[in-house]
Amino acid sequence: MLSSVAALAYAPTTPLTGSRTVSAKMDLGTLTTDSKPWGADSDISDKAGMQALAKKLNPTVGFYDPLGIVSDETSPETIGWFRHAEIKHGRVAMAAFVGFCVQANGICFPWNLQGPFAGLNSGMATISFADISAAGGPCDQWDALPTAAKIQIIGAVGFLEMWSETPFALANAGTKHYVRGGKPGVYPPFDGIPHPVPLNLWDPFGFTKKMSPERKEKALLAELNNGRLAQIGIFGMISASKGLIVPGLDSLGLPQYAGEPMAPFTEINSDLAFVPEMLKVVGTLGY
Repeated sequence: MLSSVAALAYAPTTPLTGSRTVSAKMDLGTLTTDSKPWGADSDISDKAGMQALAKKLNPTVGFYDPLGIVSDETSPETIGWFRHAEIKHGRVAMAAFVGFCVQANGICFPWNLQGPFAGLNSGMATISFADISAAGGPCDQWDALPTAAKIQIIGAVGFLEMWSETPFALANAGTKHYVRGGKPGVYPPFDGIPHPVPLNLWDPFGFTKKMSPERKEKALLAELNNGRLAQIGIFGMISASKGLIVPGLDSLGLPQYAGEPMAPFTEINSDLAFVPEMLKVVGTLGY
């Protein structure tokens, strides 16, 4: 469990480097989208702040940064970039881990994923969520999704990522971009969108609004630790489903997956541009 900010995979944007003379300040993060920081002692724009945070997260391990990401010369912008990356990836990993467990146990919605509706699309094949669930484990279920479903999911994720980086949306949340002095971890509300969205992505029911600053800080520390564990957990689950030895997970009897976990498209999606050519290249490599 890294006590540094070494969230290296799938980072949100290109990190910035620069002189420590920049005056931008980074807050510990937030569980709300208001303008209040986590606390008066939450400034972690330098190595000393990161070391103090690491002690709070895990007093036994402390500050562990084998790649040397944080040094005395690391700029506040770079620290904010890594901080935001870790918080976001931890949240995604927690959702992914729960979803993997649910799907691996064959739990699914009782309705159709696609099919004719109200007399429209009469030629469309009917595919239920149960059909997708019957394809196998979570990875097989993703492979079994029709092209339209995958495009919708990828498009929705792309929109959420775009919205989280938009200066207009961040200003509505009372903050700025995380490399411009804003708070890492903030996801702005869906204010100002032409089509009204009834619930926000983060804390849609407002459970954290009445938390005290002390309670918020404690909750964020728990979120960071849980997110780090979830990142290890989801990759452990995927590795075990590929037949690799993962202590504690390889004996759970997870559905085994014969495909490529990092490939978003398969033969089912050959109707999508460039996918047939991609599959030919993959075939020549022996995968």
